[in-house]
Amino acid sequence: MLPHVNIIVSVVQKNNAIGNEDKLLERISDDLKRFKALTMGHPIIIGRKTFESIGKPLSGRTNIVITRNPDFKAEGCMVVSSLDEAINKAGNLDKEVFVIGGGEIYKQALPRTDKLYLTLIESDAEGNVFFPDWRNDFKKETFREERFDEKTGLKYTWIDLER
Repeated sequence: MLPHVNIIVSVVQKNNAIGNEDKLLERISDDLKRFKALTMGHPIIIGRKTFESIGKPLSGRTNIVITRNPDFKAEGCMVVSSLDEAINKAGNLDKEVFVIGGGEIYKQALPRTDKLYLTLIESDAEGNVFFPDWRNDFKKETFREERFDEKTGLKYTWIDLER
């Protein structure tokens, strides 16, 4: 059974940047809590470089790591060689799966995605990894909440979109 594919991503609003040298551009505590609440108990699909930047599997979720390296091993994770294989394995476990990055995996997954959980951040941060444009394909807004992070001084908006 093929699961519903969801993408969860934090994006700098002005340029669609999501990272710089395998690191998040901005760390917002409440956004990380939302990420955890949405993904907990569901399989997550993650690219190898993003997985390595985190350094360990995310607990409470089946971690499926995509890599072209046939020798790559990740303790506590399923390792696969393609997005198709990852989605098929996830579908055997749950009807919902979350793609959590990085840039190349998002690019491959976006055409197959049912729902986007976006965090649009008002920031001047510059990145070298970008999220593909979604605006023409995801027009049905199901949730929006404007927020402010006191610690970083950043304004951001949570937006959930469907095709």
